[in-house]
Amino acid sequence: MKKIITILQSLLVIVFLSSFNTQKEETFSLTIEVRELRNSTGTVLFALYNREDAFPDEHYKKCFKKLTGKIENGASSVTFENLPEGKYAVNILHDENNDGKIKKGIVLPKEGIGFSNYKSVGFSNRPAFIKASFDLMSDKKILVKIIYM
Repeated sequence: MKKIITILQSLLVIVFLSSFNTQKEETFSLTIEVRELRNSTGTVLFALYNREDAFPDEHYKKCFKKLTGKIENGASSVTFENLPEGKYAVNILHDENNDGKIKKGIVLPKEGIGFSNYKSVGFSNRPAFIKASFDLMSDKKILVKIIYM
């Protein structure tokens, strides 16, 4: 009888302690929109970053998550779901030839690019995570400007 009581007590302790671990980390959604694309050719690549050492990433290999959006009436949007609270930055490519890469001229991109919190880019205004980043602490929607060189 003592053995049964001990087993039951152990089970109660396990159930009690496991109830504290059932809380899931709260997650949020992030909707990103672009407008005024110069045409409706191709798709829009939306890359999301959560680390300073990964941004910007010309080949989109270091991004946290990546989605592709269709273009309708010169605009596109996507929603990243189930994101933990944190600091993020966005890099966008109007991928007119659908190859997943930034098509470049001699130095500058020939396709449209965009970064969160940037209205323009150039040699004196290069994208950096510290400037492009924003805090995600609730569901959020942002508009990113696409820049054509």
